[in-house]
Amino acid sequence: MTEFRIPFNRPTYLGSETEYIADSLSTSHISGDGRYSRRCHEFLERSLGVERAFLTTSCTHALEMAALLLDIQPGDEVIVPSFTFVSSINAFVLRGAKPVFADIRPDTLNLDERELPRLITEKTRAIVLVHYAGVACEMDAIMAIARQHGIAVVEDSAHALFSKYKGRHLSTFGELATLSFHETKNFTCGEGGALLINDDSLIERAEIIREKGTNRGRFFRGQVDKYTWVDLGSSYLPSDMLAAYLWAQFERASEIQERRREIWEYYDERLAGWASAYDVQLPTVPDYCEQSYHMYYMVLPSFNARTALIQHLKDNGILSVFHYLPLNMSDMGRRYGGKAGDCPVAETVADRLLRLPFFYALTPSELDEVANAIGAFEMRD
Repeated sequence: MTEFRIPFNRPTYLGSETEYIADSLSTSHISGDGRYSRRCHEFLERSLGVERAFLTTSCTHALEMAALLLDIQPGDEVIVPSFTFVSSINAFVLRGAKPVFADIRPDTLNLDERELPRLITEKTRAIVLVHYAGVACEMDAIMAIARQHGIAVVEDSAHALFSKYKGRHLSTFGELATLSFHETKNFTCGEGGALLINDDSLIERAEIIREKGTNRGRFFRGQVDKYTWVDLGSSYLPSDMLAAYLWAQFERASEIQERRREIWEYYDERLAGWASAYDVQLPTVPDYCEQSYHMYYMVLPSFNARTALIQHLKDNGILSVFHYLPLNMSDMGRRYGGKAGDCPVAETVADRLLRLPFFYALTPSELDEVANAIGAFEMRD
């Protein structure tokens, strides 16, 4: 079966996206940093309490900007969890950095902060965190270690817009943070991202890097009479039409988040008994964390059990998927010294984790179908 009655994802679409795109077209300004881009920037800054927000063409590009802002040089080391998407580290490797892979916690699947002391060297320049599934890393411990060693922290918050740690928004702890608006995320414009800046000394340079290394922003503000090439940079601005699509969803952010909370809690309640009977791990959310309801996953007892459940759901017209393969075991990871056994928790979780259909438009009847199909699965491994 190639067509699924219940796909893994349907991009969020509320209806006003096309209206706002048409409005953007009517202004004759469809390139970057138009009216809708400014609205998105202001929304993120106000909602999260960050110094500055800049929309980018992807979360990957936001991470590339972070690497440039931190002046990552060949030979520098950057610590990253092995269980993440390649963009989390690729942006820094592009500047010549050596990746240092950290294992993850067995409960939240976030970078294990207890790994950091043994991984830090005199060459460590940054720690890249990933708040997996929108649940916070242990920020008190991580920030204390980073400050002790004078190391920058970059929060990859691709899953974690509006998540909190001990009452404080994620993306406000590290010097820099990044967001994703890919079609699988809570809020989307198809492809897109944002760089969030908490260190105001980096704001002006971030603007320059984002504008192809020019001081074009200062020119438009009347601060210089012409603009020119002043730094490294690239074209990281998304079209204002994409920002218009995104703004339609930011306007109804509370509604989107509330529906996603309902879906997450439905799965968690309906699957609890089945999971307990078969020793299946469901998501862990510490009491002091407020999650973004980005995904719902299960960690099965074995690779074979996961494979069988994926097939069982496919047979019922439901698409479920696994997630990351450990970076330390990838072809590129091995080129940087990674090998099997370096990150044992990440390696076993990667073989057993399964993500369920999760999107804003998922209907109650579809949710019932998924839960009923899982409940009917008898694990034999």
